[in-house]
Amino acid sequence: MNLVYKVNDRPKFGQLIVFAFQQLLAILAATIAVPSIVGNGMSQSAALFGAGVGTIVYLLFTKFKSPVFLGSSFAFLGSMFAAFGGAASVSVGYAGLLIGAALAGLVYVILAILVKAIGVKWVNRLMPPVVIGPTVAIIGLSLAGNAVSDALHGAVNDGSAFIMDLPAWISLICALVTLLSVVFFSVHKRKAMNLIPFVLGIIAGYVAALAFTLIGQATGNDALKVIDFSAFSSMKWIPDFSFVEAFKGFSAVDGKYIATIAVAYVPVAFVVFAEHIADHKNLSSIIGQELLEDPGLHRTLLGDGIGSIAGAFFGGCPNTTYGESIGCVAITGNASVITILATAILAIAASFCAPFVTFLSTIPNCVMGGVCITLYGFIAVSGLKMLQKVDLNDNRNLFTASVILIAGIGGMTLKIGSVTITEIAFALLLGIFMNLQFAHPSKRSKKLK
Repeated sequence: MNLVYKVNDRPKFGQLIVFAFQQLLAILAATIAVPSIVGNGMSQSAALFGAGVGTIVYLLFTKFKSPVFLGSSFAFLGSMFAAFGGAASVSVGYAGLLIGAALAGLVYVILAILVKAIGVKWVNRLMPPVVIGPTVAIIGLSLAGNAVSDALHGAVNDGSAFIMDLPAWISLICALVTLLSVVFFSVHKRKAMNLIPFVLGIIAGYVAALAFTLIGQATGNDALKVIDFSAFSSMKWIPDFSFVEAFKGFSAVDGKYIATIAVAYVPVAFVVFAEHIADHKNLSSIIGQELLEDPGLHRTLLGDGIGSIAGAFFGGCPNTTYGESIGCVAITGNASVITILATAILAIAASFCAPFVTFLSTIPNCVMGGVCITLYGFIAVSGLKMLQKVDLNDNRNLFTASVILIAGIGGMTLKIGSVTITEIAFALLLGIFMNLQFAHPSKRSKKLK
């Protein structure tokens, strides 16, 4: 695609700060959501700090050639619950978080060593465009429900439709204001607006939500109070870093507990490996550079794995490359890796600025829902664009792509013991199997060589 800023370009300092803030807004909701879901006193600010550190580690390993931000991984939610569920105390649970992240990172290190030894040609053979395209589309489509639920925050889904009451209508209005603003500014003739549509869109949505909130406060109508400012009363000025609590619990860790953590974390790392490849294939198509070749899959794996360990050390949450970040790069046309570095530094600095982090956390779900409709949709479309060069008149290709889409959209998530295979991972594995079994005989023979 046509990029305004390529990977090695350096925006002016003032622009750089604004671009970094936009990236931060894109990844913020998901990054701080993971510690909120897990609970047990986990700090949102520490997770943000860990995401910034993990991203810098990733950029160093990838030689500043891969413009993507690393944030808290939802894939490890079950693993994190297991760390606390099998612990005698919260401190031991925090120790489990660090041990689990180290084990998952070790999986990535081992995979990186194998990739370095045997190369990456096997990746392209196993995952040609007919496989990777629909899989990337699934990454966006699998998040569609989250975006819609946020946009209709407050509405109750009875299984067939959302039941709309006044709060739900207000949420929808704010989401639409945000959505339309993002689209308007992204297609505006002024280049300055094209580059920061998410910042401007969120400002527009926040203003609309603030107007409803002020009216609600003036009239005593709680249904109009879209923004919750109560978070300011309990904000913490210093992040509660995971390693501080974990060091208190290491002495109580035994072999049985480590085995429990290993079973919870290690298989998930292999599942996330598939998503790692899909994300980097998508990003490669956006920036016009094959990242699996340069800087190389072994480097992206090391960056992701070691960055994940670093993120967990500070915030407790293993990190992963974020589709929201990739979507932001694609829509704005800003692939400058310096922007990602600035975002990481901003995330670290912001974690110590309680009012700033708290203010960002007050951005209503409905506003972020409006933004995410565009972000997730763009990820889905970028995957479908990979299919443009695929001959879908050939039933071999048609059925491979179809099976991946249906398995993914249908939510074919499987739980085997304590391991959850996400719909994305399962759809990808099924697609690889289909492609290997039913590829054209001449292509199959080449793949086996």
